[in-house]
Amino acid sequence: MKKYLILCFSFITIVSYTQNNSEGLVHWLNFKEAQEKNKVAQRPFLIDFYTNWCGWCKVMMQTTYSNPNIANYINNYFYPIKFNAETKDTIEFNGKKYFSIDITNPKSPHQIAIEFLGNSLAYPSTVFMTSDYQTKFLSQGYLKEQDIEPFLVFMVENVFRSANFNDFQTLFKNAFYNPELKRNTKTVSIKDLEPVNKKKPKKTIVFFYTNFCNSCKVTTQAVIHDSLVSKELNNNFNVVLLDAEMPDTILFKGKKYHKEIINGYPFNSIVNVLTNNKFSLPAVAFLDENLNPIETIWLFQPTQSLFHLMDYFGKDIYKTKTWDTYVKENSTTTPTNQASPQKSPSPPINKPKNKSSKK
Repeated sequence: MKKYLILCFSFITIVSYTQNNSEGLVHWLNFKEAQEKNKVAQRPFLIDFYTNWCGWCKVMMQTTYSNPNIANYINNYFYPIKFNAETKDTIEFNGKKYFSIDITNPKSPHQIAIEFLGNSLAYPSTVFMTSDYQTKFLSQGYLKEQDIEPFLVFMVENVFRSANFNDFQTLFKNAFYNPELKRNTKTVSIKDLEPVNKKKPKKTIVFFYTNFCNSCKVTTQAVIHDSLVSKELNNNFNVVLLDAEMPDTILFKGKKYHKEIINGYPFNSIVNVLTNNKFSLPAVAFLDENLNPIETIWLFQPTQSLFHLMDYFGKDIYKTKTWDTYVKENSTTTPTNQASPQKSPSPPINKPKNKSSKK
Protein backbone atom coordinates (compact mmCIF):
# COMPACT_ATOMS: atom_id res chain seq x y z
CA MET A 1 0.00 0.00 0.00
CA LYS A 2 1.11 3.57 -0.60
CA LYS A 3 2.70 5.17 2.42
CA TYR A 4 0.45 8.23 2.64
CA LEU A 5 -2.32 8.65 5.15
CA ILE A 6 -4.74 10.00 2.57
CA LEU A 7 -6.61 6.79 1.97
CA CYS A 8 -4.97 5.80 -1.35
CA PHE A 9 -8.19 3.94 -2.04
CA SER A 10 -7.04 1.76 -4.89
CA PHE A 11 -4.80 -0.17 -2.51
CA ILE A 12 -7.10 -0.50 0.51
CA THR A 13 -7.91 -4.06 1.46
CA ILE A 14 -11.35 -4.34 2.99
CA VAL A 15 -11.23 -6.74 5.92
CA SER A 16 -13.43 -7.65 8.86
CA TYR A 17 -12.66 -5.90 12.12
CA THR A 18 -13.16 -7.93 15.25
CA GLN A 19 -12.59 -5.30 17.90
CA ASN A 20 -15.40 -4.70 20.38
CA ASN A 21 -14.84 -0.96 20.65
CA SER A 22 -18.31 0.56 20.19
CA GLU A 23 -16.73 3.90 19.25
CA GLY A 24 -14.55 2.52 16.47
CA LEU A 25 -11.24 4.31 15.91
CA VAL A 26 -12.71 7.73 15.22
CA HIS A 27 -12.08 10.40 17.86
CA TRP A 28 -15.68 11.45 18.31
CA LEU A 29 -16.67 14.88 19.60
CA ASN A 30 -19.94 16.36 20.80
CA PHE A 31 -21.54 19.37 19.11
CA LYS A 32 -20.02 21.85 21.55
CA GLU A 33 -16.49 20.48 21.25
CA ALA A 34 -16.63 20.40 17.46
CA GLN A 35 -17.83 23.99 17.21
CA GLU A 36 -15.13 25.22 19.60
CA LYS A 37 -12.42 23.47 17.59
CA ASN A 38 -13.83 24.87 14.37
CA LYS A 39 -13.41 28.41 15.71
CA VAL A 40 -9.67 27.78 15.99
CA ALA A 41 -9.12 25.82 12.76
CA GLN A 42 -11.89 25.25 10.25
CA ARG A 43 -12.68 21.78 8.96
CA PRO A 44 -15.80 20.11 7.57
CA PHE A 45 -18.04 18.24 10.00
CA LEU A 46 -19.07 14.60 9.87
CA ILE A 47 -22.14 13.89 12.03
CA ASP A 48 -23.13 10.30 12.80
CA PHE A 49 -26.79 10.08 13.90
CA TYR A 50 -27.50 6.84 15.74
CA THR A 51 -29.84 5.35 18.34
CA ASN A 52 -29.21 2.80 21.07
CA TRP A 53 -31.49 0.24 19.39
CA CYS A 54 -30.00 0.62 15.89
CA GLY A 55 -28.13 -2.56 14.98
CA TRP A 56 -26.62 -1.23 11.75
CA CYS A 57 -25.27 1.77 13.66
CA LYS A 58 -23.23 -0.63 15.78
CA VAL A 59 -22.09 -2.53 12.70
CA MET A 60 -20.90 0.69 11.10
CA MET A 61 -18.87 1.50 14.21
CA GLN A 62 -17.27 -1.95 14.19
CA THR A 63 -16.45 -1.93 10.47
CA THR A 64 -16.31 1.39 8.63
CA TYR A 65 -15.28 3.51 11.61
CA SER A 66 -12.86 0.81 12.75
CA ASN A 67 -10.98 0.84 9.44
CA PRO A 68 -7.65 2.50 10.40
CA ASN A 69 -7.26 4.32 7.07
CA ILE A 70 -10.75 5.78 7.13
CA ALA A 71 -10.63 6.62 10.84
CA ASN A 72 -7.27 8.37 10.45
CA TYR A 73 -8.55 10.36 7.50
CA ILE A 74 -11.64 11.46 9.43
CA ASN A 75 -9.60 12.30 12.53
CA ASN A 76 -7.18 14.44 10.51
CA TYR A 77 -9.56 16.26 8.19
CA PHE A 78 -12.99 16.42 9.89
CA TYR A 79 -14.59 17.30 13.18
CA PRO A 80 -16.53 14.05 13.72
CA ILE A 81 -19.66 14.22 15.90
CA LYS A 82 -21.41 11.12 17.24
CA PHE A 83 -24.96 11.98 18.27
CA ASN A 84 -27.73 9.91 19.79
CA ALA A 85 -30.82 11.10 17.90
CA GLU A 86 -33.02 10.29 20.90
CA THR A 87 -31.01 12.02 23.61
CA LYS A 88 -32.84 14.27 26.06
CA ASP A 89 -30.00 16.78 26.32
CA THR A 90 -30.29 20.39 25.21
CA ILE A 91 -27.96 21.04 22.29
CA GLU A 92 -26.75 24.43 21.11
CA PHE A 93 -25.63 24.51 17.51
CA ASN A 94 -24.76 27.46 15.26
CA GLY A 95 -26.39 29.91 17.66
CA LYS A 96 -29.65 27.99 18.14
CA LYS A 97 -30.84 25.70 20.94
CA TYR A 98 -32.44 22.30 20.25
CA PHE A 99 -34.44 20.08 22.62
CA SER A 100 -36.00 16.65 22.82
CA ILE A 101 -39.50 16.55 21.33
CA ASP A 102 -40.83 14.51 24.28
CA ILE A 103 -38.61 13.90 27.30
CA THR A 104 -41.06 11.28 28.65
CA ASN A 105 -40.79 9.09 25.53
CA PRO A 106 -37.44 7.24 25.35
CA LYS A 107 -37.69 6.94 21.57
CA SER A 108 -38.77 10.50 20.87
CA PRO A 109 -36.47 12.19 18.33
CA HIS A 110 -34.40 15.21 19.16
CA GLN A 111 -35.08 18.51 17.40
CA ILE A 112 -31.58 18.62 15.95
CA ALA A 113 -32.10 15.19 14.36
CA ILE A 114 -35.24 16.53 12.69
CA GLU A 115 -33.32 19.65 11.65
CA PHE A 116 -30.75 17.56 9.77
CA LEU A 117 -32.76 14.51 8.72
CA GLY A 118 -36.19 16.04 8.12
CA ASN A 119 -39.06 13.58 8.19
CA SER A 120 -36.82 10.67 7.19
CA LEU A 121 -35.57 9.60 10.60
CA ALA A 122 -33.57 6.59 9.45
CA TYR A 123 -30.48 5.31 11.25
CA PRO A 124 -27.64 5.34 10.83
CA SER A 125 -27.65 8.66 9.02
CA THR A 126 -24.47 10.56 8.17
CA VAL A 127 -24.34 14.28 7.55
CA PHE A 128 -21.34 15.92 5.90
CA MET A 129 -21.25 19.68 6.42
CA THR A 130 -18.89 22.48 5.46
CA SER A 131 -17.03 24.41 8.14
CA ASP A 132 -19.22 27.49 7.59
CA TYR A 133 -22.39 25.42 8.29
CA GLN A 134 -23.85 26.48 4.95
CA THR A 135 -23.62 23.32 2.82
CA LYS A 136 -24.81 19.89 3.94
CA PHE A 137 -24.98 16.45 2.35
CA LEU A 138 -27.02 13.61 3.84
CA SER A 139 -26.46 9.88 3.43
CA GLN A 140 -28.90 7.51 5.10
CA GLY A 141 -28.24 3.88 5.88
CA TYR A 142 -25.15 1.81 6.51
CA LEU A 143 -22.05 3.07 4.72
CA LYS A 144 -19.40 0.50 3.90
CA GLU A 145 -15.78 1.58 3.56
CA GLN A 146 -16.07 2.00 -0.20
CA ASP A 147 -19.34 3.92 0.21
CA ILE A 148 -18.00 6.55 2.60
CA GLU A 149 -14.71 7.18 0.77
CA PRO A 150 -16.10 9.39 -2.03
CA PHE A 151 -18.06 11.44 0.51
CA LEU A 152 -14.88 12.15 2.47
CA VAL A 153 -12.90 13.27 -0.57
CA PHE A 154 -15.89 15.21 -1.89
CA MET A 155 -15.80 17.38 1.23
CA VAL A 156 -12.10 17.63 2.07
CA GLU A 157 -10.86 18.38 -1.45
CA ASN A 158 -13.62 20.92 -2.22
CA VAL A 159 -15.11 18.78 -4.98
CA PHE A 160 -18.59 19.87 -3.86
CA ARG A 161 -17.79 23.35 -5.18
CA SER A 162 -17.63 22.20 -8.80
CA ALA A 163 -19.32 18.80 -9.14
CA ASN A 164 -22.47 16.86 -8.37
CA PHE A 165 -21.91 14.10 -5.81
CA ASN A 166 -23.60 11.34 -7.79
CA ASP A 167 -21.39 12.10 -10.79
CA PHE A 168 -18.28 12.21 -8.62
CA GLN A 169 -19.20 8.97 -6.86
CA THR A 170 -19.47 7.15 -10.19
CA LEU A 171 -16.15 8.53 -11.39
CA PHE A 172 -14.52 7.77 -8.05
CA LYS A 173 -15.55 4.12 -8.11
CA ASN A 174 -14.40 3.79 -11.71
CA ALA A 175 -11.03 5.28 -10.82
CA PHE A 176 -10.31 3.15 -7.77
CA TYR A 177 -12.45 0.02 -8.03
CA ASN A 178 -13.09 -0.73 -11.69
CA PRO A 179 -10.20 -2.78 -13.08
CA GLU A 180 -12.06 -3.22 -16.37
CA LEU A 181 -12.28 0.51 -17.08
CA LYS A 182 -10.72 1.16 -20.47
CA ARG A 183 -7.87 3.66 -20.53
CA ASN A 184 -8.69 5.42 -23.80
CA THR A 185 -6.59 8.56 -23.64
CA LYS A 186 -3.03 8.63 -24.94
CA THR A 187 -0.54 10.56 -22.85
CA VAL A 188 2.97 11.93 -23.22
CA SER A 189 5.50 12.47 -20.44
CA ILE A 190 6.62 15.98 -19.56
CA LYS A 191 10.16 15.01 -20.59
CA ASP A 192 9.00 14.01 -24.08
CA LEU A 193 6.55 16.87 -24.56
CA GLU A 194 8.84 19.24 -26.47
CA PRO A 195 10.05 16.77 -29.15
CA VAL A 196 6.54 15.37 -29.58
CA ASN A 197 5.04 18.82 -29.95
CA LYS A 198 7.80 19.89 -32.36
CA LYS A 199 6.82 17.11 -34.78
CA LYS A 200 3.13 17.99 -34.64
CA PRO A 201 2.28 21.18 -32.75
CA LYS A 202 -0.90 21.00 -30.70
CA LYS A 203 -2.31 22.62 -27.67
CA THR A 204 -1.32 20.80 -24.50
CA ILE A 205 -3.39 20.00 -21.46
CA VAL A 206 -1.58 19.14 -18.23
CA PHE A 207 -3.36 17.22 -15.46
CA PHE A 208 -1.55 17.54 -12.14
CA TYR A 209 -1.68 14.87 -9.47
CA THR A 210 0.07 13.79 -6.27
CA ASN A 211 -0.01 10.77 -4.00
CA PHE A 212 -2.21 12.65 -1.54
CA CYS A 213 -4.72 14.26 -3.94
CA ASN A 214 -7.49 11.71 -4.43
CA SER A 215 -9.68 13.90 -6.64
CA CYS A 216 -6.66 14.39 -8.92
CA LYS A 217 -6.48 10.61 -9.26
CA VAL A 218 -10.16 10.49 -10.16
CA THR A 219 -9.35 12.87 -13.00
CA THR A 220 -6.28 11.02 -14.27
CA GLN A 221 -7.71 7.53 -13.83
CA ALA A 222 -11.35 8.05 -14.86
CA VAL A 223 -12.41 11.46 -16.17
CA ILE A 224 -9.88 11.70 -18.98
CA HIS A 225 -10.75 8.20 -20.17
CA ASP A 226 -14.47 8.89 -20.46
CA SER A 227 -15.67 8.57 -24.06
CA LEU A 228 -17.00 12.15 -23.95
CA VAL A 229 -13.51 13.62 -23.59
CA SER A 230 -10.98 10.99 -24.66
CA LYS A 231 -11.59 11.42 -28.40
CA GLU A 232 -11.17 15.19 -28.15
CA LEU A 233 -8.04 14.80 -26.06
CA ASN A 234 -6.47 12.31 -28.46
CA ASN A 235 -7.27 14.36 -31.57
CA ASN A 236 -6.60 17.90 -30.41
CA PHE A 237 -4.22 17.91 -27.45
CA ASN A 238 -0.96 16.63 -26.13
CA VAL A 239 -2.01 15.13 -22.80
CA VAL A 240 0.46 15.24 -19.90
CA LEU A 241 -0.13 13.60 -16.53
CA LEU A 242 2.31 15.33 -14.21
CA ASP A 243 3.22 14.19 -10.72
CA ALA A 244 3.70 17.53 -8.96
CA GLU A 245 5.98 15.81 -6.43
CA MET A 246 8.29 14.45 -9.14
CA PRO A 247 11.86 14.36 -7.74
CA ASP A 248 13.52 14.22 -11.18
CA THR A 249 15.18 17.23 -12.75
CA ILE A 250 13.14 18.33 -15.78
CA LEU A 251 14.59 20.16 -18.77
CA PHE A 252 11.91 22.35 -20.33
CA LYS A 253 12.50 25.14 -22.86
CA GLY A 254 16.21 25.18 -22.09
CA LYS A 255 15.83 25.52 -18.31
CA LYS A 256 16.10 22.94 -15.55
CA TYR A 257 13.44 22.47 -12.90
CA HIS A 258 13.65 20.43 -9.74
CA LYS A 259 11.90 19.85 -6.47
CA GLU A 260 11.63 22.81 -4.10
CA ILE A 261 9.28 24.22 -1.47
CA ILE A 262 6.21 25.79 -3.07
CA ASN A 263 3.40 27.08 -0.85
CA GLY A 264 5.02 25.25 2.04
CA TYR A 265 5.20 21.88 0.34
CA PRO A 266 7.86 20.17 -1.84
CA PHE A 267 6.78 20.24 -5.49
CA ASN A 268 8.75 20.26 -8.70
CA SER A 269 9.21 23.88 -9.76
CA ILE A 270 7.95 23.03 -13.28
CA VAL A 271 4.42 23.33 -11.88
CA ASN A 272 4.76 27.09 -11.53
CA VAL A 273 6.02 27.46 -15.09
CA LEU A 274 3.15 25.45 -16.57
CA THR A 275 0.51 27.28 -14.52
CA ASN A 276 2.01 30.78 -14.80
CA ASN A 277 2.68 30.75 -11.04
CA LYS A 278 -0.93 29.86 -10.20
CA PHE A 279 -0.42 26.28 -9.06
CA SER A 280 -2.90 24.70 -6.68
CA LEU A 281 -4.61 21.32 -6.41
CA PRO A 282 -6.66 20.00 -8.08
CA ALA A 283 -5.67 21.81 -11.27
CA VAL A 284 -5.50 21.47 -15.03
CA ALA A 285 -3.36 23.74 -17.21
CA PHE A 286 -3.94 24.61 -20.87
CA LEU A 287 -0.89 25.46 -23.01
CA ASP A 288 -0.85 26.86 -26.55
CA GLU A 289 0.92 25.30 -29.55
CA ASN A 290 4.18 26.92 -28.41
CA LEU A 291 3.83 25.42 -24.93
CA ASN A 292 3.03 28.76 -23.32
CA PRO A 293 0.41 28.86 -20.55
CA ILE A 294 -3.08 29.91 -21.62
CA GLU A 295 -5.04 29.34 -18.42
CA THR A 296 -5.09 27.21 -15.29
CA ILE A 297 -8.36 25.83 -13.96
CA TRP A 298 -8.65 25.00 -10.28
CA LEU A 299 -11.06 22.62 -8.59
CA PHE A 300 -12.11 19.15 -9.74
CA GLN A 301 -13.68 19.16 -13.20
CA PRO A 302 -16.28 16.47 -13.96
CA THR A 303 -16.53 15.01 -17.43
CA GLN A 304 -18.92 17.48 -19.05
CA SER A 305 -17.17 20.48 -17.52
CA LEU A 306 -13.83 19.31 -18.84
CA PHE A 307 -15.35 18.77 -22.28
CA HIS A 308 -16.54 22.38 -22.44
CA LEU A 309 -13.22 23.70 -21.21
CA MET A 310 -11.46 21.77 -23.97
CA ASP A 311 -13.87 23.25 -26.49
CA TYR A 312 -13.38 26.78 -25.18
CA PHE A 313 -9.59 26.69 -25.18
CA GLY A 314 -8.98 24.09 -27.88
CA LYS A 315 -10.93 25.99 -30.53
CA ASP A 316 -9.50 29.38 -29.49
CA ILE A 317 -12.94 30.60 -28.45
CA TYR A 318 -11.25 32.21 -25.46
CA LYS A 319 -9.62 34.74 -27.84
CA THR A 320 -12.94 36.25 -28.92
CA LYS A 321 -15.45 35.47 -26.15
CA THR A 322 -15.46 35.67 -22.39
CA TRP A 323 -16.16 32.53 -20.43
CA ASP A 324 -19.47 33.96 -19.21
CA THR A 325 -20.59 34.55 -22.79
CA TYR A 326 -19.58 31.03 -23.76
CA VAL A 327 -21.52 29.58 -20.84
CA LYS A 328 -24.65 31.52 -21.77
CA GLU A 329 -24.48 30.36 -25.36
CA ASN A 330 -24.03 26.76 -24.24
CA SER A 331 -26.38 26.90 -21.25
CA THR A 332 -28.33 23.81 -22.30
CA THR A 333 -25.25 21.64 -22.07
CA THR A 334 -22.87 23.51 -19.79
CA PRO A 335 -23.17 22.58 -16.09
CA THR A 336 -24.12 25.59 -13.97
CA ASN A 337 -21.62 24.56 -11.29
CA GLN A 338 -18.70 24.57 -13.73
CA ALA A 339 -15.77 26.60 -12.45
CA SER A 340 -14.97 29.73 -14.41
CA PRO A 341 -11.52 30.00 -16.04
CA GLN A 342 -11.39 33.68 -15.20
CA LYS A 343 -12.86 33.56 -11.73
CA SER A 344 -11.92 30.20 -10.19
CA PRO A 345 -10.73 30.70 -6.63
CA SER A 346 -7.48 29.07 -5.59
CA PRO A 347 -8.23 26.70 -2.70
CA PRO A 348 -5.47 25.78 -0.25
CA ILE A 349 -3.34 22.84 -1.29
CA ASN A 350 -4.61 19.72 0.47
CA LYS A 351 -1.38 18.72 2.17
CA PRO A 352 -1.19 15.41 4.02
CA LYS A 353 -0.73 15.96 7.74
CA ASN A 354 0.62 12.52 8.54
CA LYS A 355 2.55 10.20 6.28
CA SER A 356 3.22 7.42 8.76
CA SER A 357 0.10 5.30 8.33
CA LYS A 358 0.78 2.06 6.48
CA LYS A 359 -1.07 -1.12 5.80
